[in-house]
Amino acid sequence: MNDTQIPDLETTDVVKNFGATVAVDQVNFEVKKGAFFSILGPSGCGKTTLMRMIAGFEGPSSGDILIRGSSVIDVPPNRRPVNMVFQHLALFPMMNVAKNIGYGLRRRGISGKEIDRAVDAVLERVGLPGMGPRKIDQLSGGQKQRIAIARCLILEPTLLLLDEPLGALDLKLREQMKIELKQLQAEIGTTFLYITHDQSEALVMSDQVAVMNHGRFEQVATPQELYYRPNTSFVAGFVGDANRWSGKVETVSGDELRLHGQGGVAIVATAVGGISVGMDVEIFVRPESVFISRAEAEIAEFDNKIEGAVDSLLFDGGRSSALISVAGDDRDISVALPQTGQFSNLQAGEKVYLGWQADQTRCFAANNVGS
Repeated sequence: MNDTQIPDLETTDVVKNFGATVAVDQVNFEVKKGAFFSILGPSGCGKTTLMRMIAGFEGPSSGDILIRGSSVIDVPPNRRPVNMVFQHLALFPMMNVAKNIGYGLRRRGISGKEIDRAVDAVLERVGLPGMGPRKIDQLSGGQKQRIAIARCLILEPTLLLLDEPLGALDLKLREQMKIELKQLQAEIGTTFLYITHDQSEALVMSDQVAVMNHGRFEQVATPQELYYRPNTSFVAGFVGDANRWSGKVETVSGDELRLHGQGGVAIVATAVGGISVGMDVEIFVRPESVFISRAEAEIAEFDNKIEGAVDSLLFDGGRSSALISVAGDDRDISVALPQTGQFSNLQAGEKVYLGWQADQTRCFAANNVGS
């Protein structure tokens, strides 16, 4: 393998035990040079423990961690080519921006003039030229985020670790920073490993995402693959919104199967993995995959066809949706409303018809729920 093919990060069968608790369980993955790689999962799934092992703050119980092809198991945190941005940033309020950014170089004994040049250069890289004299309390939340990243980049790490770095920001700034971080990473080219429980952050910013659950990776894929082709029911339920039914398979033809979900809703779905007649299954369909109409004839060509009534309307601009009640089913079906205007006057209680295709309906064996 030549140097350009060596991944910036690779883990091999990494396990971390805390007494009888297995926090990280046989994790294997690699991150290519220049990638934006996210680990997504609920609180307590093991993602922060995994990052702490990569940073060197924890040692694995077994397995290996390699950076640029070399094991770092016996390398202390301050000697690893890795830097970390924490949720609360940990900027020094008594220092100005330049002194915050240059702190690591001063610790290395670099001369003042060299530090000044390096600080100016990294401020240019993060889009904040001339900000060196500013005090930390004069910065916006987004600027503080960039300064924290600049303080790491000046040390030229192979890998930048980011642990829930947007968690302390308000919603509007968090949405803005998702875009800025993605653009910044693309511009500077440093490999990012990003930890989050927020699916939107992972999907928007990442080249690849690992979905973690109970210490294991359920699936590693592009955001599009995770969303449209989840491999497990945990991924289908955790990534994005989905309507979900339980049922028992009645017929199977190739990878297409028929069943009745709870409440008696007849469903035609696409099997993921080996599924046979009589098995208990979980079925998922995205709200935006469901076609809604006031005319029954318009759903005639769909594999799945249901009549229902509008239970409630959830207005959220371009993300507006409706909850549709179906006779005999105690769960409403969530439908994303098209923003073409024809449903702007939709009313609660109004009769509607829903349709969606079998290939948009993912079906998993019930023992593959994953949570």
